[in-house]
Amino acid sequence: MNIEGHQITVGGIDVDVVRKPIKNLHLGVYPPNGRVRVAAPVGVSDEAVRLAVVTRMGWIKRQQSKFGTQPRQTERSYVSGESHFFFGQRYRLNVVSGAPAGRVHIRSGQTLDLYVRSGSEQATRERIFQDWYRGELRNRAAPLMATWAKAFDIDPPWWGIKRMKTKWGTCNIEAKRVWLNLELVKKPPLCLEYVIVHELVHFFERNHSDRFVALLNQKLPQWRLIRDELNAAPLSHEEWS
Repeated sequence: MNIEGHQITVGGIDVDVVRKPIKNLHLGVYPPNGRVRVAAPVGVSDEAVRLAVVTRMGWIKRQQSKFGTQPRQTERSYVSGESHFFFGQRYRLNVVSGAPAGRVHIRSGQTLDLYVRSGSEQATRERIFQDWYRGELRNRAAPLMATWAKAFDIDPPWWGIKRMKTKWGTCNIEAKRVWLNLELVKKPPLCLEYVIVHELVHFFERNHSDRFVALLNQKLPQWRLIRDELNAAPLSHEEWS
């Protein structure tokens, strides 16, 4: 069971500290503003956490600098002329009013036609578009999950899609459940595959240990390049609001 976290300040940087029943200390820097979080074993003191942060301060600041310069989309209103990403490509949205039912259609590889009823509100247009996103991500993820479960010689886990602020994917080993971030529908297709493989490796190694990295290297040797591409892709407004 997780223990309630608290915050310490190291070198002028606020650090969220959460203690868990784990063996190793894990330090992460998260978008959009470079939030620093440390997951530490229950018996590790704040001073030990502070020392770990100090020793990695250079890396932390480099990560925060990357997030500071990373492009971000503005808030979307789902009107004609907006740009929207779909599996790594930028499309221009064209809203078609007077349609009997809401749907989205890809036209000519450059345009997304959003069909809505006349006088539709922004919330309705957004819901139709997000439902389409969710369906498309599920269609892409389903065969990948089945293929990689077979490659790992395990039964395909139960998996779902939801919006997450700080993770592209997560898994519950005991429940054999995987969650994928809906934002993956906007990223290049290999990013989705990388996240699926990453989460399935966790069924064999809970932590990001040397063994975890070795398994990931074995299954997906180019994973570091894909991870860097994923983290360099534009952040959406709604993802981090």
